[in-house]
Formats: sequence, C-alpha cells, structure tokens
Amino acid sequence: MDQESLEQAIRRVGNVVDFLRNSQYPAYEFPVRSEFSNWRSEQMAWRETCVLMEQSHHMANLLIRGPHAVRALAQHGVNSFETFKRGMAKQYVAVNAEGYFVGDGILFYLEEQYLSLIANASLINWVQFHLQTVGYDVTVEREENSNRRKEPPRFYRYEIQGPKAPALVEKLIGAPFPVVKFFHMTELTIGGKRARALRHGMAGQPGFEIFGAWAEGEAVLQAILAVGEAFGLRRIGARAYSTANLESGWIPRPFTAIFGDREKSFRDWLSCDAVGSLGGSMDSREITDYYLTPYDLGYGKHVKFDHDFTGRQALERFGLPPRREKVSLVWNADDVLGVMRSHLEPGTPAKYIEFPKSRYAFFQVDKVLHNGRFVGMSTDVGYVTNERVMISLATIDLEFAKPGTQVTVLWGEKPNSSKPAVEPHRQVEIRATVAPVPYAQVIRDSYRGN
Repeated sequence: MDQESLEQAIRRVGNVVDFLRNSQYPAYEFPVRSEFSNWRSEQMAWRETCVLMEQSHHMANLLIRGPHAVRALAQHGVNSFETFKRGMAKQYVAVNAEGYFVGDGILFYLEEQYLSLIANASLINWVQFHLQTVGYDVTVEREENSNRRKEPPRFYRYEIQGPKAPALVEKLIGAPFPVVKFFHMTELTIGGKRARALRHGMAGQPGFEIFGAWAEGEAVLQAILAVGEAFGLRRIGARAYSTANLESGWIPRPFTAIFGDREKSFRDWLSCDAVGSLGGSMDSREITDYYLTPYDLGYGKHVKFDHDFTGRQALERFGLPPRREKVSLVWNADDVLGVMRSHLEPGTPAKYIEFPKSRYAFFQVDKVLHNGRFVGMSTDVGYVTNERVMISLATIDLEFAKPGTQVTVLWGEKPNSSKPAVEPHRQVEIRATVAPVPYAQVIRDSYRGN
C-alpha cells in the first residue's frame, strides 16, 4: 500500500491542528551521546574554555548540483545571491507565496554548481519538492539524519568554539588562527587530512565548523581531542548541545506555513509522517494563527528585494516595522519551582519541565499573555547554566517587546494531546520578563562584531 500523503492524512483527521497535535513525530532528534560529562559543565565550557560539538548526525543534508543550482535556490529563498560565491555560506530562509515562514538552514557554496543545504525536515522537504518538480536543470541528492538512515553520513561535522578555540586551532594546524569572515570558509589540515572550515559559532563564541569526508572523520576527531586536552576542551553531548541556541537567540523550529490552498500540491507530494508535531498552549483551530513572517523572527536583514522569489510581493506588502519582535523571556524562578513542586504534591501536576531543554513537540508554541491578553508566542525553552535562568525564545507584539516588560507564559496543553512526551497535566501561568536576544551581553557584543 502506498504511503498516505500529508494532504490525505489531514483530510482523514478533518483538521490540521488536530492532526499535528497528536502526531507521534519526536520533539527533537539528536542521535549522539547524551552527555560526555554532565550537561551543566558542558554548557559552561563554551563560555569558559572551548568545546567540541558533534554535528554529523542530527540534520538532513540536501546536495544540489547543476547549472540552475544557484538560480533555483534564489527563486525559493528571500536571501540575496548577488555576492554569494564558492567558499561562502548563508542562513537560507524560505517563505510561502503569502510571505509566511517555511523554514531556514545553512546553505554552503562548496564548488561551482554544487551546493549543500543543511537543515531540519521543514526546509529540506520544501526545497527538494520545488527543485524536483519545477523543471530546473539540477540533480538533488538527499541524506536524512542518522536516526532515519542506516549508512554513515557523507560528511563528518565538528564544531570547535569558545574563548580558547582560536589558540586550540592554532596549535592544531601549526599556524596562526585563520583570518576568515563570519560565514566564510577556509581549508585546514588536521591530523594529516584536509578539511573545510566554516567560521561560525552556535553559542556566540569564536570558532569553526569543520567538515570533510566521513571516512576521514575519526582521524580528525582524534587529532582535535589530543590537542584540545591542554586547552580544557570538552565534548558536548546532545543535552547541552540542544540548548546552545538559547544563548545565541536562534529559534530552531518556528512553525512551518505549508497548509494553505497554494501548498496543496506540496502536501500531496509529502508523506504524512514527514512533518513535525505541534505542542503547547496555543490552541487556535485556525492553522494560520500559528504562522510567522521572517520579520517576526528577526530575519528581516536576510530579506532582499534584489531578485524575484516566492513570496516577494507578500513580503513587500507586510512592510516595516514588523508586527512582532523576537525576544528572550526570562522565566520567574519561583513559578518554575512551583511547577516542579507540583510533581511532589497530590493531584494533577503542571506539565513537567525537562532540564536543560524543555520542548515536548517539534513545533513548540505557547501563548504569551499580558494582563490576560494574547500578545505573542513562546517557542523554544530551556535552562542556561551560564546565566542561571530558564529562558524561552518568543516573538511578541512590538508594544510589549521592550526589555523589562512583565508577561506570562501559559505552560501546558488543554486538553492533553497523545504526543509521546505529554503526560496528564494541568495548565499554569509562568511569569516572565522580556529581555533582549541574544540574552547575554557578551554574545550580543560578539554578534555585532560579526
């Protein structure tokens, strides 16, 4: 029997929200070791010394080759490609025809007519569909994350970052730290193997994402570990790695806007188990209420009207300033402790708060309230040891986005869904204070420099 399409599944259930709320799709997939020491020390290491993050396994990779590769990607991305060339990378952002966010990922320009897009399934599905169905002169090869394939990945990927990363890299390559612009690539020799290196930093610290052929990955890894010991290098497990975005302010999975009439052919093409689950206190039955624009997510700087692309006219109509702004929400410590205390008392507890990352759906969408009024949506949430705070990343109405504004996050579902990570619970309001993105001043300063 053929796999049921997403469109067929939605029609069978009768409502998009109901289908997504009870989806069994996991909240996140990090098919690497959970901890190498403990997640608290691992979080602190990227601020104090340096860390090695294993990035070979948790994202999908779309390899795009051919004469139309750049043109095709430009027609489905809001980004400018005017100066994009071999040896560069960019945060690639796609929207639907109405200008609403579909997904984002990192696009690598590896060689002429050869690019690699690293992202979660939301964006990979969207780009693959359009590149394969519109008639471009390209070939597309897809590589799933390591939970969804049997063979090894094509590339190893290791991220080295932290205040001691430059000194470690210098020792590793026997030369001065390469002068490379942010999101530009260079080549390094590590353990006798040539590797590409992207100037990058998941938690706002200096460093490189190093990648190359999988067969050479173990030799490169051992060379890094041998040199790194003198610099306090720590390997980062899945638990700590999943929280790095909270410090940098990147929202990993905003809701994907693929449920309108104009996306029907895409849903007919997409299998029903290829889209993530929906969770949180946001309870609208209208799926468009979950939609976001690039401006809502702080991606306005990526939107360039120097080329024609899907959603351009809609984004031009949205105009500036945006309706919402991306912010950090610092959760009230007493209210967080109250949630934990409810699990030690009789009766139905509040939704459990997992440490350090506490998302329980692929698309986490919680209501943000101000004096009971809905003012925005909270997405990713977790504990940041370096700041001793529980933080969520949110997009809220401009009127309430000023740092210091007091709001509440409605935590938990009503009614409880059947997702694997959802236990019987009751909803609670958690007080929160609006703060900048990124939350830490040291990271905001480093990003301004980039």
